[in-house]
Amino acid sequence: MNFDEVLDRIGGFGRFQKTLYVWICMPQIFLAFHMLVSVFTGAVPPHLCRSAWPAGDNGGPRLGFNFSIAPGESCTSLQDGPLSHLNHSLPITEHSSTSNGCTGGWEFSKEVFLSTVVTEWDLVCENATLNNIGSSIYMFGLLVGAVLFGALADKYGRRMIILIGLAVQAIFGVGVAFSPNFYIYVLLRFVVGMTISAVIMNAFVLGTEWTGPKKRMLAGVITDYFFGFGYILLAGLAYLIRDWRKLQLAISAPGFLFLFYIWVLPKSARWLMANKKHEEALDLIRKAALINGKPLVDDDIELCQSSKISENLQDLRKYTVIDLVRTPRMRRQSLILFYLWFVNVLVYYGLSLNISDFGMNIYLTQMIFGLVEMPARTITLFTLNRSRRISQLAFLAVGGLACLLTIFIPDGR
Repeated sequence: MNFDEVLDRIGGFGRFQKTLYVWICMPQIFLAFHMLVSVFTGAVPPHLCRSAWPAGDNGGPRLGFNFSIAPGESCTSLQDGPLSHLNHSLPITEHSSTSNGCTGGWEFSKEVFLSTVVTEWDLVCENATLNNIGSSIYMFGLLVGAVLFGALADKYGRRMIILIGLAVQAIFGVGVAFSPNFYIYVLLRFVVGMTISAVIMNAFVLGTEWTGPKKRMLAGVITDYFFGFGYILLAGLAYLIRDWRKLQLAISAPGFLFLFYIWVLPKSARWLMANKKHEEALDLIRKAALINGKPLVDDDIELCQSSKISENLQDLRKYTVIDLVRTPRMRRQSLILFYLWFVNVLVYYGLSLNISDFGMNIYLTQMIFGLVEMPARTITLFTLNRSRRISQLAFLAVGGLACLLTIFIPDGR
C-alpha cells in the first residue's frame, strides 16, 4: 500500500483536509497584501520643486495650484508622477530636505496619498531609481527564500518552516512600518520577501501531501482564490488608509494572530514517512482517519505498518536540482518550464505592480485586477484535466495577444 492508497482509505479530501486548507488559505490573503502593497506604499504622487513653484502672495505655492498643468522635463521644475492625470491641487506636503537638482526641497500632492516611501525620502529625479532598486531587492528576497526554505523544509519539515515564515513575516513586516530610513526599509522588505516564499511554497506542498490524487488539483487552486481575495481586499484597505506606514502596519500586525497555528497545523505524514518517523506518521494518519469518519481497523493499521508504504517513500534516491537537467529529455522539459514561469511572472507582476501607470483610479484598477483572478482560477478547473498542454498554449496565446493589442490603444484614452 503506497501513501496515495492510504489517503484514499482514510478519505482523500475529508473533514481533516478541509480544515487543513482553512489554515493554509488564511495566510494567502496576507501574502497578497505583502506582494502588492508597494503599488500604494511606493507610489509617486505628482510633485514639484519648491524653488520652481508659482509663488502666491505669502511666498508659498499659489492656492489651488494644479500639479498637472505644466509638466516639466527638468528636476528643478514641476514633475509629474504616474498619477499626474488627476487634477492635483493643494493640499500638498512639504519636504524641506533637498534633493540633487532641487535646492528648495520637494512638494508632493496629497490628494491620493497622504504619504508614500517616495514622499517620505524624496525618491524622485536623481533618487527615483532607488525606488525601483528597492522593488528588485524585494523580488530577490523571494528568490533567496525559495532556494533556502525549500531545502530547509525537506530537512526540517513543511510545518516548521511555515510557522517560522509566518512569525518572521509578522515581525519584519511590522518593522518595515517603523523604518528610520530607506535602506533599512529595503532590508526589512527583503526579509519579508524571503518569508513569502517560505509560506506560499510549503503551504501548497503540505496541502497536496495530505490530499488524495482525485482532489489534488482542486485543492491546489483553492489557495489561489484566497490570494485573489487578498488582491481585492488590499484595494479597500489602501483606499481607507492613505499613509504608507499605517497601511504597512495594518497588513502586518494581524500576522501575529497566526501564533495559534502552533497548536492546529499538522505535520506532513508523507514527510514523516520519508524521514523514517513511522510511529508519528501513523498517529497522524489515525487522527486524520478518525476526523474524516473512517477510523482505521486492525487490518488497515497492519497495512500501514507494512514495509511497502515505507519502501515507496524511503528507498527513493535523494534528488537535487541537478536532476532537472541531468538527462536530455528532462533538460528540455525543465528549460521549457523555466521559460514559461519567467514569462508568466514577468507579465503578471509587470502589470500588477505598475497599475499606477494605467491612467485610471488606482484603487479601482487594483480591485478589477483582483476580480479578474476569480474567473481565471475557475476556468483552470475545467481545462487542466482535459489537456494541460493545450490549455497552457491557449492561455499564453490569449495573454500575449492582449499585451500586444495594448500597443494600439491611443494615448490619453
